[in-house]
Amino acid sequence: MEKIQKVPTSEFHSGYGCIIMSAVVGVFVFIIWWGYYTLTTMDAAIAAITQSAPAKLPDVAAVPDLEKKLTDFAALANAGKPATMKLSVAELNSMLQLAPDGGSGSYKDMIRVKSLDAAKQTLITDVSLPMNKKFWEDSKRYLVGEVDYTLEMTELGPDAKVSAVRVPGKTVPEEMVKGMAMYGAMGPYQNDKTLGPVLKAIQKYQVESDGVVLSTVK
Repeated sequence: MEKIQKVPTSEFHSGYGCIIMSAVVGVFVFIIWWGYYTLTTMDAAIAAITQSAPAKLPDVAAVPDLEKKLTDFAALANAGKPATMKLSVAELNSMLQLAPDGGSGSYKDMIRVKSLDAAKQTLITDVSLPMNKKFWEDSKRYLVGEVDYTLEMTELGPDAKVSAVRVPGKTVPEEMVKGMAMYGAMGPYQNDKTLGPVLKAIQKYQVESDGVVLSTVK
């Protein structure tokens, strides 16, 4: 049987290689341009809603026996025993004063819980959040206004993510809110050797009008 041979139907043109290389270079240049455009556009949007100095948030009064309440809950959670704890707005704010620096500063200087929305399962807060002046610079500017945090369960326990941002007299772009919502507020503590196991033991949460209930029982 005669062997079938493949015969080119058209001649190879040396210009094909140039066209392919030009296309690759064009895509590469577009990616660089798009990245630069995105960063500069986002930076301009952030600049429009931030200020150069942080706001002084209200002082927080210490809540008697809060540390014991937290310690007792942590002991039960770490032992795998049923535990339930309800934290009022005052206790949530006092607890923020105890939170360690997660790498970008302490929450005690950034956030104050002002009210709770049971219907939306959100914490409504006053904030003074530091943001870089440029993504590649360490100097700061500050978003001062209100932020709603919605609770959600993750594999590492409950987390709180941004669901709304309000700055007086300014419009916050929806895309910026979505960007902020990508990072959970509890992220810095979920892998902490002390707080991480306690958070992971929590199986259920409930935002009520007068407090947030956390439980190790589903």
